[in-house]
Amino acid sequence: MKRHISLLLICSIVAFSIAHADGPEDNLVQNVRPIPPPGVEVPAIDKDALNKGLAELRLLIDEVIQTPSKNPKFANLIPDVEIYHKSVDWALRYNMIYKPEEIKMAYDALTDGKARAESLKKGAAPWTNKKGLVVRAYRSKIDGSIQPYGLVIPESYSGGATRLDIWCHGRGETLSELGFVGQRTKQVGQIQPANSIVLHLYGRYCCANKFAGEVDAFEALDHVRKYYNINNNQVVMRGFSMGGAAAWQFATHFPDQWCAASPGAGFAETPEFLNVFQTEDVSKVPWYQKKLWGWYNATDYALNLFNCPTIAYSGELDKQKQAADVMERELKKVGLNMLHIIGPQTAHKIHPDSLIEIEQRLAAITAQGRDRAPKEVHFTTMTLRYNQSKWITVDGMEEHWEKSRVDASITSENALKLQTHKVTALTVKFASGTCPLNLFKKVAINIDGAEITTESPKSDRSYTASLSKVNGKWQLAADGIASDSLAKRHGMSGPIDDAFMDAFLFVTPTGAALNPQVEKWVASELPRAVTEWQKQFRGDAPRKKDAEVKDEDIAKNNLVLWGDPSSNAVLKKIVDKLPIQWTAENIVVGDKKYAAGEHVPVLIYPNPLNPKKYVVINSSFTYREYDYLNNARQVPKLPDWAIVNLSQAPDAVNPGKIVDAGFFNEQWALKKSETKE
Repeated sequence: MKRHISLLLICSIVAFSIAHADGPEDNLVQNVRPIPPPGVEVPAIDKDALNKGLAELRLLIDEVIQTPSKNPKFANLIPDVEIYHKSVDWALRYNMIYKPEEIKMAYDALTDGKARAESLKKGAAPWTNKKGLVVRAYRSKIDGSIQPYGLVIPESYSGGATRLDIWCHGRGETLSELGFVGQRTKQVGQIQPANSIVLHLYGRYCCANKFAGEVDAFEALDHVRKYYNINNNQVVMRGFSMGGAAAWQFATHFPDQWCAASPGAGFAETPEFLNVFQTEDVSKVPWYQKKLWGWYNATDYALNLFNCPTIAYSGELDKQKQAADVMERELKKVGLNMLHIIGPQTAHKIHPDSLIEIEQRLAAITAQGRDRAPKEVHFTTMTLRYNQSKWITVDGMEEHWEKSRVDASITSENALKLQTHKVTALTVKFASGTCPLNLFKKVAINIDGAEITTESPKSDRSYTASLSKVNGKWQLAADGIASDSLAKRHGMSGPIDDAFMDAFLFVTPTGAALNPQVEKWVASELPRAVTEWQKQFRGDAPRKKDAEVKDEDIAKNNLVLWGDPSSNAVLKKIVDKLPIQWTAENIVVGDKKYAAGEHVPVLIYPNPLNPKKYVVINSSFTYREYDYLNNARQVPKLPDWAIVNLSQAPDAVNPGKIVDAGFFNEQWALKKSETKE
């Protein structure tokens, strides 16, 4: 295929200025610049050639899908081909080509995609054995989209268990799939630890690896493990700038998953960081949003680094040194002394001498490997979304978004001591081969002063004991929380945004609404939700009409129901089983009533048709266009439920005027009162 890059395009791109985040212009609510920003016009000759190449690649992919492979396992490799089609298709379709190099990248991507497709037709997949830079992809469980990641495979790799470093990239408003694939084809990146595989996450574009971007890390890691021999006790979490923020979040939320973490710059929380580049009056933030900062504020989870060796880095002159400074402050509060390597006279980059020291220290830590059964575990959380560290799992909390804590230790060959704060249920679990307790003796657990005796460990060196607090007293319990009970639990704890970290389905209405204002609002918000999911999380939101929803859809997905009890047939089936009542006249929240013609409820709740999955009413992810401008703003904006007054039109901040909002209690019931500021 010939490559055409016109002089006109080059000239236009030279003049093109890519806007940057974190400046005064990012506080203009009424004049929000678009993210992703618009690209430049692609010359017709290139556009035609690329579209022709896309059609050819699509035919090849379809042939691979329809033709039985010589090796059935190769069917799972189709995403490795489809990512090349998506990267070019989406760049053209959504105007995300920004510079001449990216047109060349598009031609190269089509060439590489066709080569892979032809290999699969022959029953071969040579890229799975390639050393150096390798582009891979998987199909996401969340929305079925193809998501890319990059690998750097060392020449020393020969199939033995190998250390893996995960790298989270910095903010890139113009980093399309095409740009990412191009980078991962040509650039090794900022780190190259000896004899280690490096996994470069795309992270769902530019969300600081939050929400679907967080899930992306684990889906990509699981995919890598299928094809490469990863030493699971030598996985390191790393990143810089926005990627440093991600590394802080992963280290504090999942301390038992990593051998070590090394965050550089970035941000570690929302309220203080928003004053690093900007001046924001956080006193005006609604009370429920302040609570929800507890989802991604790494500062609230600082204690968890006790069980995750961490090396922080900052440039001496970098404003984003603030992230490590606040983490150091919070760690001191819990008695931990943070290692903070500072690049001398360095702004927002990694000083080469500092990188040498970081690599030496990480090499020493990874040589020891991850300790799967340490003598002590100290763990804190604000939500059951993050509920585990080492051999402690929190199964129940007194109240979400209030800090709970467990301090656990092995005190003798057959005794454990646990101290808890705001925890109502937990599990002690040592996996096979890890339990250090005496196999001949029953295990004595002292929890908050209560003595409980359990059976001895199993012969495979595993041990499990579940405990729950009943009427203020701890006792042995069945594993975790009963699956048929209506209670908040891991993966089913709210708020609204939690539904979009697993498979979801937009269910669209086909009937007439009870009120024209609601119908008009849904007709605006539904297509916006579809568009914004594509823009920010790089997938097509799965959709079905209400009349087409089947039992298998209900079994597999969180259902996002758009409309009202008249227009949406699925919502009509369950509306009388929700804690908020909705009739043609009123929306009733406890003892409060709101006129149904002027208001609409948004909420999340266990689906009455399948309580193991969520139902969401009239909402996608809750942060909006204004929040795209700064990654620290990309946090939940609505709690478990809210009432929207339709007299105020949706804007870049809210879906309308929020006149009431709150959290359901731990049994998913309305609270009698909320603490409001």
